[in-house]
Amino acid sequence: MPSPVRAEPLVPVEGPPPRSAPARSRTQRYERPILAGIATVAALLFFWGIWHSAYHSFYASAVRSMTDNPVAFLYGSFDPAGSITLDKLPGFLWPQALSAMVLGFHPWSLVVPQALEGVASVVLLHVVVRRWAGVPAGLLAAAFLTLTPVTVGLGRSVTEDAPFVLLLLLAAEATQRATAHARLRTLVLAGVWVGVAFQCKMLEAWAVLPALAVTYLVAAPTTLRRRIRDLAVAGTVMLTVSLSWMLAAGLTPAAARPYLDGTTDNSPVALVVGYNFLTRFHALGVDAAGTGSIVADQAHSRAPVGMGNSVWKMFSPGLASQTGWLYPLAALGLAAGAYAVWRRRPGRTDPFLAGYLLWGVWLVTFFLVFSLGSVTGHTYYMGVVAVALSAMAAVAVTRVRRRSVLGAVLAVNVGWCAALTLYYPRFFAWSVAVAVVLALPALALFTVVGSRPRRAALAVALAAVLVVPTVWSASATSLRYNQPGGFGRIGPGSIATRNGALALDPAQQRVYAYLTAHRDGARYLAAVPRWQMAAPYILSDNASVLPLGGFTARVPYPTAAAFHHLIDTGRLRYVLLTKADVTPRALGAKTPGRALVRWAVEHCSPVRVPRYVLYRCGAAGHGGTDQPMSVNTKENSAGSA
Repeated sequence: MPSPVRAEPLVPVEGPPPRSAPARSRTQRYERPILAGIATVAALLFFWGIWHSAYHSFYASAVRSMTDNPVAFLYGSFDPAGSITLDKLPGFLWPQALSAMVLGFHPWSLVVPQALEGVASVVLLHVVVRRWAGVPAGLLAAAFLTLTPVTVGLGRSVTEDAPFVLLLLLAAEATQRATAHARLRTLVLAGVWVGVAFQCKMLEAWAVLPALAVTYLVAAPTTLRRRIRDLAVAGTVMLTVSLSWMLAAGLTPAAARPYLDGTTDNSPVALVVGYNFLTRFHALGVDAAGTGSIVADQAHSRAPVGMGNSVWKMFSPGLASQTGWLYPLAALGLAAGAYAVWRRRPGRTDPFLAGYLLWGVWLVTFFLVFSLGSVTGHTYYMGVVAVALSAMAAVAVTRVRRRSVLGAVLAVNVGWCAALTLYYPRFFAWSVAVAVVLALPALALFTVVGSRPRRAALAVALAAVLVVPTVWSASATSLRYNQPGGFGRIGPGSIATRNGALALDPAQQRVYAYLTAHRDGARYLAAVPRWQMAAPYILSDNASVLPLGGFTARVPYPTAAAFHHLIDTGRLRYVLLTKADVTPRALGAKTPGRALVRWAVEHCSPVRVPRYVLYRCGAAGHGGTDQPMSVNTKENSAGSA
């Protein structure tokens, strides 16, 4: 690919001519130390306090189960017995499960691969932007991404988006190389990366396809016929890799794999297309009820306060404070790039045009997808948006040479940052004052002084823009504003993850000891009406506890016939409930799991246990008696399952 440093600026140049070859050599000498420094900062932000990690009970339970046997690993079983899966594809948990196998099952060992993926994403973004717009732009893009709170949150979380972002960046890097040389095998590699990303976030991975396909179709230096052929071949490979897990699950007999959570018919299509895609667009009137999935209004909650739930949600404080600090600069990069393409009329294979198509279409596509879809307050979805924002903001700073335009947008960006953080006036509001103090003289000097002072003024102005997001990102080092192992939100809206599942509380220990002593060869220790009740026993002892109804408690698993068969064959003997589960209101709920609970209450024998309601089913459950558990009356009854 021709050197992007030789490309014309986005708007007319005001200042010195392009750098000579010796200057580029000096640039290459400073590149590695600065990139190493950026990567080190990223690693510190991602790994700091990792020893305080907490289990995300739902995902961590699946990881614990996945370390137990290959079938549970392949399908992402929630429980060690391989009864029911997560309500997502398990690809994003495979690195965490491998880490747990190597380092041991600990909260921090689940975060380690996420942090490493985050650092790799920062470095890879530099590589891709560098090829497009030069070394300074690449370094700035890496720095911008590092100091974006959502990026820091992903590196400290256990959610899907840390590996997802890295995989899409790998696809972008391969597409960039394929476009430069019209190389089919490299384009096929991009398709493979997208297919692997599908195993993390399903159909959301395909949202990157317009950016990759348009880039290659327009800018690859070969005939249109060959470009179309190459895209068809790479698309076929991408589709094959994407659907590989679904095909494996669909072709495997249901009895030989776990039930697929989120579905009413145990179908991978219902899980991927219905539950995890169509239900996200219920606000647009999309009805997923006929897809075999749990319907939208039951499966997904409303967005929290401050997150927004309209097409303008991307500008809401809850999402923008995690992702959108550089909106003005990125908008300038997008607009200036369009203007440069219109004004210069570059050749079809021009490297700048290829890079602009890649990042411009990427940004617009994901921005629209999330604006129209429901993210229900999950800020970690925004990781892929932060990548494109960082790239476009970097090219705006380094390639827009009209000082008045860039200075005005920098001023607007400082104001935007101030407005976002002042929505949370008790959260480091002093950072706004620092940003303003830096910005006023820097922007004034930037528009009037010579080349060297102007570069220094631009650096100070950029520091003013980055003060507030840097403070937000750095706050992740405090448990008050972020706890590793959770969903990754940073700042005043962060919610600490309870770490109670590290060990069973005294009441749970007594129940567990009783169930273990009276298991009598059963496959399951007990059935419970919610996954939250099963998680502590899985996390602490990898115990086989059967959750009724899956993640939403509305999945028809197990069926009444299967439930009774488990009892009749002695594979299930106990149903463990809380006192709240046997109230008339709870028993009257019309869900499949509650129907099984009602049957157990009516047909099984109660066992006296502290803080719980335990029923023994089967031969001893029909008129038989069980020994009551011994109860220490001085036992601390604080906490619940």
